[in-house]
Amino acid sequence: MMKKLLMSAVVYLAVMTPAWTSDAALSAAQSTIQAQIEAFLSGDDAAAYSHAAPGIQRIFPNQERFMRMVRETYPAVHRPRSFAFGPGESDGAGAVIQRVELIGPDGRGYEAVYTLELQPDGRYRITGVHLRESQSLGT
Repeated sequence: MMKKLLMSAVVYLAVMTPAWTSDAALSAAQSTIQAQIEAFLSGDDAAAYSHAAPGIQRIFPNQERFMRMVRETYPAVHRPRSFAFGPGESDGAGAVIQRVELIGPDGRGYEAVYTLELQPDGRYRITGVHLRESQSLGT
């Protein structure tokens, strides 16, 4: 009886752990995205830059270059009127894809697809953003 109960617990944990890990990863990734957007909105360039993954920081080796790129390329991410999280996916091994719906400063709707990776320090950092105009959002 004890062996059967133990085996049931092991099977349950094996099935449930990936879902919990995915939920925890998505929550952590969303926290990173939200913190970066809030940093953009408050003008805290250093905090915004800190959420970029090391690969992005190598491409943009200081916050001034990073912020220039964000302002010029991603105005809807830099100064959204509003944003909401859409669906997200975690591979269970430290990579997350998270969709974010935004209303840009121009009043138009956008969808941003963020990619994030878990870093050795245990934080998710942003590895990329693909932005496109959305036909279903905006004024």
